[in-house]
Amino acid sequence: MAPTATSNGSHLLSHIQDVALAYPLQLVAVFILFRLLWNKFQPQLVSIPGPPLAAYTKLWRLYDVWKGQAHLTAVALHRKYGPLVRIGPNHVSVADPSYIPVFYNIKENYTKSGFYPIQCVSWKKQPEMNLFSTRDPNYHRVEKRKVGAAYSLPNLLESEEAIDSCIKLFMDRLDEVAGKGQPVDLGAWLQYFAFDVVGEVTFASKLGFLEQGQDVDGMMKAIEGMLTYAALCGQVPEWHKYLLGNPAFTWVMPAMETWNQVLVFTLKAINGRASIKRDGELISADTGGRDMLSRWASVKSSDPLKMSTRDIIVHLSTNVFAGSDTTAIALRAVVYYLCKNPHYMAKVVEEIDSADKQGQLSTPISYKESTTLLPYFNAVLKEAMRIHPSVGLLMERHVPPEGVEIQGHFIPGGTIVGINPWVTNRDKSVFPDPDEFRPQRWLEVSPDRLKQMDNILELNFGGGSRKCIGRNISMIEMQKVLPQLFREYTVELTHLDKEWHIVNHWFVQQEGVVCNLRRRRKN
Repeated sequence: MAPTATSNGSHLLSHIQDVALAYPLQLVAVFILFRLLWNKFQPQLVSIPGPPLAAYTKLWRLYDVWKGQAHLTAVALHRKYGPLVRIGPNHVSVADPSYIPVFYNIKENYTKSGFYPIQCVSWKKQPEMNLFSTRDPNYHRVEKRKVGAAYSLPNLLESEEAIDSCIKLFMDRLDEVAGKGQPVDLGAWLQYFAFDVVGEVTFASKLGFLEQGQDVDGMMKAIEGMLTYAALCGQVPEWHKYLLGNPAFTWVMPAMETWNQVLVFTLKAINGRASIKRDGELISADTGGRDMLSRWASVKSSDPLKMSTRDIIVHLSTNVFAGSDTTAIALRAVVYYLCKNPHYMAKVVEEIDSADKQGQLSTPISYKESTTLLPYFNAVLKEAMRIHPSVGLLMERHVPPEGVEIQGHFIPGGTIVGINPWVTNRDKSVFPDPDEFRPQRWLEVSPDRLKQMDNILELNFGGGSRKCIGRNISMIEMQKVLPQLFREYTVELTHLDKEWHIVNHWFVQQEGVVCNLRRRRKN
């Protein structure tokens, strides 16, 4: 009787199983080799240059991010290979600024990658996406409509008096620590200030950083750890579901939510003004203030369908998580580069003193005064943010199904593309001598070139509909506290010849802005 197709198939399957049992390691090695070669030789991507190992495996990028200098790697790679660099099997870094409005647009057809959802909170044993972490454009639009008005510049300026109180406390605390005649870690104090401003704007209450002169409840350290995890796991986001994103963890270990110190800290701040019942409902909130908790609690009390307790907690915790680091990084950059370039510092101080002598400045300096009366300071602020943007990794987006052609290369749908602000901020065709700190570049160009420069710099805050919703808070802080600091103090680096220490784990954090402070005037 002739063998049937079914019996032949059974024999083949049996033979494969025998081989698999006899040579398991060899089969695994063959599979890994096949996968690596498949990664490398994808037809549309194989011609894009880049580090040889990067095209084979994501582990090259993971190692690069682990070293903490990925922003410098990105700049070096584009200077070596050109406007397109393949930094992973399915990742392409783009240096052409003309693609900023393409990748980061209002339509959101270039959707966020798996890098972002890692940065969400767990609430009632469920991952809750915020405006930053969600990949869903519709969800983002719905949530942004709920809270967007609170972040508008006019509404935030209603809290300017509260921000002034933080500036006054900041100066008083600097008086105390500088009065001891010892160097001051101004970089740390600037972050304490940024945290307390977040508290005033968000909860109508300072969070205690300036008052205590330290990292309250280990929040700065906790956020640093969360960013490090997000930066590393974000390079291989499929690992997250086996690590901190494993849904079984919240059931096996119910106390896991208390590990998220940002959430715990947020709930603590809320409970200072309101009560959260066991079922998670927010009650007894003051709805008459200008802070975000008051605004959103008022909406919830009048129409619970428009704003839930979950919405309030998610958006408030996002402020706590993202509201201080990026601002503090920019503040440190301004201080550091001015101290490294005393002739520029002298020009800033001269401009502030001139406006002060003419009676044009309030105490503290108002946002309107800073933005309209201090053009050289504003050029310094832009230049510091250009040369040291807060974000130091690729802002990843998925190419839509139809694909896109960039610099003569067709990039298929599903490929992850993006731009690193450290790269475009150093585009020498737009910013000559890009590695030099030259504030005057913002004052010596034509209106058209200035607009181009501003558009590139704006990527520091993201782009399109996904632009950082809290950018106005950050700009108000910087516009007010820095000129007031230089108005009241002579600021010098304690060790002028010593470089600061920089680590890039998503945000490019600095250490070593240790200064000598001397009083110039007392208000």
